[in-house]
Amino acid sequence: MEVNRKPLNMLARFTNSPVIIKLKNGVEYHGIMEYCDGYMNVVLSQAKEFVNGQPVMSYGTNVLIRGNNILYVVLESPK
Repeated sequence: MEVNRKPLNMLARFTNSPVIIKLKNGVEYHGIMEYCDGYMNVVLSQAKEFVNGQPVMSYGTNVLIRGNNILYVVLESPK
């Protein structure tokens, strides 16, 4: 696999971009990815939590999502 095509490198290129993160328990977080590390731990700002597609909570501070809980990440192009 080409170096710049590895999943973590691709994820790192989308720092400061909007993302959607779905957890293994079905909860989704929509926000701006501020940071991600080699274990796929992610820090989101302006995060909103969704359960069954319905907004549940809006967080005013940063949210840390542990990488081993992530099912998938949807990358969106910056606005």
